[in-house]
Amino acid sequence: MRIRPYKLNEVKLDQFSLAGYSVAGEEAVIVAPELDCCFDIGKCPREALTVNHVLLSHGHMDHVAGLPYYFAQRDFQGISDGVALVPKGLVGPLEELMTAWGRVEGHVAPHRFVGMSGGEDYELRRDLVVRTFATVHTTESLGFSLVEVRNKLKQEYEGLTGPEIVALKEKGESVTHRIELPLVAYLGDTAPANYAELPHVAEAQVLLIECTFFDGDHAGRARAGKHLHVSDLPAILEGMRNERIIICHVTRRTNLSQARKSLRDTLDGDTFKRVSFLMSRQYIEEE
Repeated sequence: MRIRPYKLNEVKLDQFSLAGYSVAGEEAVIVAPELDCCFDIGKCPREALTVNHVLLSHGHMDHVAGLPYYFAQRDFQGISDGVALVPKGLVGPLEELMTAWGRVEGHVAPHRFVGMSGGEDYELRRDLVVRTFATVHTTESLGFSLVEVRNKLKQEYEGLTGPEIVALKEKGESVTHRIELPLVAYLGDTAPANYAELPHVAEAQVLLIECTFFDGDHAGRARAGKHLHVSDLPAILEGMRNERIIICHVTRRTNLSQARKSLRDTLDGDTFKRVSFLMSRQYIEEE
């Protein structure tokens, strides 16, 4: 038997990186270490333990199985302040899960769940927020966008000196305006929907989008499970202005070379150039 080492695929970008493993029905986890969060938790790889925020899209096992381990290991290693942002309806069941696991282990690990609905913001740090949006799946589900927030001096004040700006502030004047720069949008598992109407999704630097099925006769399976089929991509990507589009959650039975060919035949040339697969060999570092 050949033993394959467990490795996350890593996509390196200018300001941050994304490291993950995403195979439909098996495991879904994408860690953004510089942004201090992970999208879903999968089986909780060690790389996920050091980020303080888990953004849980929904409660299916391949996305949530490692959540008790995440809190238990952080407690064991003396890492505090971990929090999971979850669909609001999952807070109760997840609390019951932690209680049940505490009876097994003899100790309930410190943990915190924040129930979220679509259209809400949660501040990760002063210059970075998570923005939720509703998605379409077989159970209650959310998508997440990471949005960088900057406060820029208003144009009419750009020629003023520092003391003059301070004087205006002391008078109660607002001298800055808020600028939002969407960095990453994660759809989780979803049926087709018009996500391009959400600026924080359409304009994100990176779009993490599932496409579970590629075989021509699997469109019905995609509909039944409320997942995306490759034939859905032209419509769902119309209006998306992302620099990078990374496909996740492909089934293990799918050959990626055939999936690339299918994408090439399905998408327009400009869109195809922006698309890659998270589980592609190009994102595995050779030791």
